[in-house]
Order: sequence, then C-alpha cells, then structure tokens
Amino acid sequence: MKQKADIGLIGLAVMGENLVLNMESKGFTVGVFNRSVDKVDKFIAGRGAGKNFIGAHSIEELCASLAKPRKVMMLVKAGQAVDDFIELLLPHLEAGDIIIDGGNTHFPDTIRRAKYVESKGLLYVGTGVSGGEEGALLGPSMMPGGSPAAWPAVKEIFQAVSAKVEDNVPCCDWVGEGGAGHFVKMVHNGIEYGDMQIICEAYQVMKEMLGMNADEMHEVFKTWNEGDLDSYLIEITRDILGYKDENGEALVEKILDTAGQKGTGKWTAVSALDLGIPLTLIGESVFARCLSAQKDLRVEASKVIAGPDAKFIGDKAQMISDLKDALFGAKIISYAQGYNLMMEAAKEYKWNLNYGGIALMWRGGCIIRSVFLVDIKTAFDKNPNLHNLLLDDHFNQIVQKAQAGWRRVCATALTNGIPVPALTAALCYFDGLRSDRLPANLLQAQRDYFGAHTYERLDKPRGQFFHTNWTGRGGDTASTTYEV
Repeated sequence: MKQKADIGLIGLAVMGENLVLNMESKGFTVGVFNRSVDKVDKFIAGRGAGKNFIGAHSIEELCASLAKPRKVMMLVKAGQAVDDFIELLLPHLEAGDIIIDGGNTHFPDTIRRAKYVESKGLLYVGTGVSGGEEGALLGPSMMPGGSPAAWPAVKEIFQAVSAKVEDNVPCCDWVGEGGAGHFVKMVHNGIEYGDMQIICEAYQVMKEMLGMNADEMHEVFKTWNEGDLDSYLIEITRDILGYKDENGEALVEKILDTAGQKGTGKWTAVSALDLGIPLTLIGESVFARCLSAQKDLRVEASKVIAGPDAKFIGDKAQMISDLKDALFGAKIISYAQGYNLMMEAAKEYKWNLNYGGIALMWRGGCIIRSVFLVDIKTAFDKNPNLHNLLLDDHFNQIVQKAQAGWRRVCATALTNGIPVPALTAALCYFDGLRSDRLPANLLQAQRDYFGAHTYERLDKPRGQFFHTNWTGRGGDTASTTYEV
C-alpha cells in the first residue's frame, strides 16, 4: 500500500462506500472518513479488508494521509453538511488542494462554494454522480464542474472509475466553471423524472384501459427494450413488472401509489421558470408526484367525483404500438426541453457547455442512459449551434412519424378518464413549437388593457411598443415593465 492516499472521501453511506471500492479496484489508494467513526473501522474490517484503504478517525488525520495536491471528496447530504465539512477541511489544507462535492447539490450552492473556496487559495469541484449504488461500484456517469485548474488533478481518477461506452470512452468529462457540473446533473435528474412519469402513464393505460396484467406488460416492456426504447428505465420496468412476491403475485401491484422525491426535479422546473424556458413535461412530472402524495385527498375525491369508465374498443395491438410511439416522441421532447434549459443557463452563467459531450456522459452508468443518446451527440457534432433537438433532421423525422400514434394514445386515454399529464404536455409543446402563430397576441392585448403593459405590432418593426386606451377612460401613460 502507498504511504499516502491518492484521494480522500468523506461519507461512507451507500454511494460513498461503493465509490471508494470502485476507486480502489482501479489501482488508487483511498483515505476514508465518516462522521460516525465506527463506520470507518467497520468498513476497513469488512468490505475494505485487505484492500488499499487508509482509515481516518478525524478530518486532520484524513488530510494528513493524502498525497499533494490533496483531493478530498465529500459524499454527504446536500445542504448545511457540505458547508460544515468545508469549514472543517480548510484549516488542514493548503493552496492548490482540491475539495470535491459529489452529492446532489443545488447548483447555486456550488457557485457560491466555489467562489468561497477559491478565495481561500484552494480549488473546488462540484460533480454530479449518477447511477445509484450499482453505478457507484461498477462505473457511474460523472459530471464535474467548478475550478478548471482542478480538472487535470482529478481527471485520471474520475475517468478511471466512471462507466465506459464504445471504444472504452469514459462517461465523464469536464463540464464547465462554477456550478455547471451540478446544473447538468440537475437537468439529468429532471429528465429522469420525465422518463419515469411517461413510463408510468403507459403502464396505467395498459393496466386500466387495456386490462393487461403485470405478466403481459412485462412482455411488452421486454420487447420495447430490444428496440428504439432500449434504456435503463425501460429495462428495470420490465424487471419490476415480472417480479413476484412470496405469494407468487406481482409485487408492483401491492406497492402504495404515493411517489417520493428529493427535490432535483423541482429544482429543474424552478430553474426553467427562472430562465423562461418551457420545461413542460418535467414540470408535469413533478406535479404528478405531488398529486400522488395526496393519497387521502384522492381517496376522498374518488368517492364523490365521477368520470368515465375506461372501456377500450379497438385494436389492442395497435394501441400498444401507439403507446411505444407516444413514449418515444415524449422522451425526445423531454431531452429537447432539457437541452434548451442547459443552453439558456449557459448564456446566463457564461458556461461553455459541450452538448454532444454531455450526451456521451449520459450514455452509460447513469439512470437515463439510453441508446438514442448517441444520436443526440451526432446531432450536436453535425451542428454545434443546434437550437432545439426537434430542428435536427433525425429527431424531426422520428417525432413526425410518432405523432399519429401519440395523438391516438392521448385522445383515447383522456376520453376514457385516464390521466396522462406528461404525455399530453409533451404533445402540446410539440404543437406549440411548430406553430408560427400562437394566441399570445390576445394575451398581450389583455395585459395592455388592464395594466398598460404595451404590445408590438405585426405591421411594425420589432422593438416598437404601443399602448391603446381600450376603454376611453385611460390615459396615454404605458407601463415600463413590459417583458417579451
């Protein structure tokens, strides 16, 4: 074992423990520390026995065990705990040392912390780590950002432990300055929310409208995972639907229908609102989880509010095929909206994001990994200035082809009283985006009527604003708060 560790890690919970095992398996010596120090001893004597780990019982001991420049990674609960550990680390580090936050941190906190740590002469990295327990152990997707000078020092370790795709390309590369890495991870999680919701809506349509049981749905998802929809979330849905409990019955049907969330989907939606980006599918996915959590209210409402009984009359096989198209079309919309958000954030925060590279980082190891991410990379390689994925010929053709079945799914589900908020939100975005004229002219007239917010005219140059005295009782003064 080396006398000094290549990297130190704070936080031996599920992700931390598996990630350090991954690091050690790639030839690195790792210093480990946990706030509850008995966990350190238990790990060194258990899963870490006989391996290249250096256990530490204090922050001072951990920092002393590290080779220079010292690299300390935190995998602790996002929020105050990260700030607390930074303060504990600073007295034991020196100029050029690197503090790394690998948790699910909100990107504005990473921007703030990077500036603070850099002001102390140190370097800071905020990196998204996706893939869950298995990814941490076998190869996650990693999205690092922060102090650019830190990247050469952590690149070898990060890329060694990350997932690999074709030609052994690592699913990890530098994202950008400040909070860019955690922003991209946040968008990843938002897309994850959207993917999960549209899959759940397809499940509900199959179950309640088509009357399919778990075994039949298992076979459908198995088939889907062998084609265009091949992805981690389709794969695990296949497995979940085929899983039987101790009584030989589908376990999924015995799970309470209330969804949890840790906030990253909400952060994505709020960021979209702040930046003025229509992230409709992900927003509806967050609200769908909120509605599911109101279980008692829904049970009460189900007793007094009536809707149509689901009675599907038609070609069942065709509807399953249409569902596949609806899923594929909505999935592309989710990525299109997510990329649109990253593009706007890049302008706002002056980040130079590599959009094709981000698709490659999501190609393996992470929760939203999917075969069609290769096509996203190809689209941005072909046109680095692509404004929206739907403007790429490949994706445009897919969505055009999918829309007939997608529309049939949404119309039939709504007619039968089956809620499909994410599938319909995605379709409405598609229709809105392809419309060269929307009813916002009436909306702007309304704003001018009650608030003198002014408007532009089709027959005048952009940038000229007008106000009408709609009632004859108003004056000529217009509001100065007009925003396009």
